[in-house]
Amino acid sequence: MTLSMAGSSTFWLLVLVGMFFIFLLGRLILNQYSPLFLRVGPTTPKGSFGWPVLGETLAFLNPHPSNSLGAFLQHHCSRYGKVFKSHLFLSPTIVSCDEELNYFILQNEGKLFECSYPKPIHGILGKSSLLVAVGDTHKRLRNVAVSLVTITKSKPEFLHDIENTAVRVLRSWKDKPQVIFCKEARKFTFNVIVKQVLGLSPDEPQTTQILEDFLTFMKGLISLPLYIPGTPYARAVKARIRISSTVKAIIEERRRRRTRRNEDGISTNKSSSSNSDFLEILLDVDTLSEDEKVSFVLDSLLGGYETTSLLMAMVVYFLAQSPSALQQLKVEHQNIRRVKKKDEYLNWEDYSKMEFTQNVINEAMRCGNIVKFVHRKALKDVKFRDYKIPSGWKVLPVISASHLDPSLHANALEFHPWRWESEDQMCKRFTPFGGGSRCCPGSELGRLEVAFFLHHLVQNFRWRTEDDEQPIAYPYVEFKRGLPLYLEDCPI
Repeated sequence: MTLSMAGSSTFWLLVLVGMFFIFLLGRLILNQYSPLFLRVGPTTPKGSFGWPVLGETLAFLNPHPSNSLGAFLQHHCSRYGKVFKSHLFLSPTIVSCDEELNYFILQNEGKLFECSYPKPIHGILGKSSLLVAVGDTHKRLRNVAVSLVTITKSKPEFLHDIENTAVRVLRSWKDKPQVIFCKEARKFTFNVIVKQVLGLSPDEPQTTQILEDFLTFMKGLISLPLYIPGTPYARAVKARIRISSTVKAIIEERRRRRTRRNEDGISTNKSSSSNSDFLEILLDVDTLSEDEKVSFVLDSLLGGYETTSLLMAMVVYFLAQSPSALQQLKVEHQNIRRVKKKDEYLNWEDYSKMEFTQNVINEAMRCGNIVKFVHRKALKDVKFRDYKIPSGWKVLPVISASHLDPSLHANALEFHPWRWESEDQMCKRFTPFGGGSRCCPGSELGRLEVAFFLHHLVQNFRWRTEDDEQPIAYPYVEFKRGLPLYLEDCPI
């Protein structure tokens, strides 16, 4: 009897000790991986946190067609609503698929919310990048960007460069039955932006060097953030260093050239056409440091190269599926060309007449969703409706959710450019370039490049795409095979 009682006591003692260690382990995991979990109150949106550390990040980033929400968001919205909590990118997170909350977040940048991209992105872009900078640094960089775009967008030299580059690319298609359009679009946008930012032509050695490093940089930007020699991330960091060195060398050469002109008594304003590029103007900006100027150049290349070329691909892809839209687009550009002399350049007045072109561009952005979401962080406890967003939590406004919401856009999954004849292009339901103080300052330049390229494309080519080709979000967007276009010899 005594042995039995002793055995029973030992058993219960072991049970109590085991429960105690389980309790300690649970507290350790909770404190280590997400100390803010303890503050989750009844007003915090419903949701799930998934696995420790990783949370639900892998499911959130699972590839899906960019003209759809994807399985993760569809499941969570149906289960928890348009606003829910999760654990993404190593942080407790509020995910918003609600257009009102998204607008509220974007409009309160620097007040209630702050840009908060993952640290590995900072490692590649640099702390002075417009994309990751916050506070006064972001304001200074953005003011310069807006000023440069305002000065540049309607200048004849810039418009001529865009059109000449478009014509050269399209002439190279002559007698080709097929082109890989994403490659062609990147060729076009890179040549345009490198000329406008650095004053370099496509055939200069520095242009080739920058392009090679920039391609390496882009691959690392969308890779696993492992800084191990040989990985895409590590190569991207080194590529950025090389690009920075090249840009600094160009800056120094420009300064030496200026000094020589001044010594010769030549006015800087009367120098060659190089004084019209971004870099020449940047040299006179005293509010930016040397590193900030270099980062500004890199940001300009990034925005003018990748996002604009992807927008072009979206437009071409959706037009291939809408013969009626393509025909109306062709008529609009034929009418513009009809009143111009042979080989006469397009101008800003011509661009302002491209109304249906703008509708096509808007609809391609709405359907294609080049930017699915943006990264923000709550600076303080925020209450919105019945929701509480705890201070320090990551916040992800999902832009694509508003674009594809059938309650906001009739037949939301259909490419229908005519919807923009009545819908407001500047509204909470449509934010392809972000919003508030972080709205993309170069958005008009991107639209301009696409419009000028389309002007010549639709009047000279008919094309079709492969049936199973579509834009895929990884979450960055790309076409599986680079969007092959099958061309016909005769114009439309």
